[in-house]
Amino acid sequence: MSLRKQSFAPVVRPDTRLLILGSLPGEKSLAAAQYYAHPRNAFWKLMEQVIGSDLVALDYPARLEALSRHKVGLWDSVQSAERRGSLDADMREIETADLTSLVATLPELRAVAFNGKTSEKAARPQLAQSALRLVSLPSSSPAHAAMTFEEKTRHWTKLREFLR
Repeated sequence: MSLRKQSFAPVVRPDTRLLILGSLPGEKSLAAAQYYAHPRNAFWKLMEQVIGSDLVALDYPARLEALSRHKVGLWDSVQSAERRGSLDADMREIETADLTSLVATLPELRAVAFNGKTSEKAARPQLAQSALRLVSLPSSSPAHAAMTFEEKTRHWTKLREFLR
């Protein structure tokens, strides 16, 4: 089994206003070929609060369509890395995603949000000179247990302003 893990393709449309960047999909997500597939990852529940629409009960394609309808895109700040398991702290030989090129294809983009510190550390340097709002978020990962769901929700719901 290769230790080299690869990100998925970005999920965006030309009218994307908000791009949310994770770090690199974990083992459950990679196995399912789905963003945020771990059942304890709070991402989909947090995004329900942001867009005001049910996501958790939907199948994966319908979740992606709902995000797209609300002008939310997904990708990862790490294109690939060597990693045993799912923890960001275990990533080595990191290759960052080409965010500059992606952002150039999104004329309606207003903000990029970083789902956790690892995502931000990998992505912020590429975007620091852009006119986009860069938003730090607490990680939706179950590994980030220092903050309650309610506390995370308070941070995540600030993303609503970019979708109006």
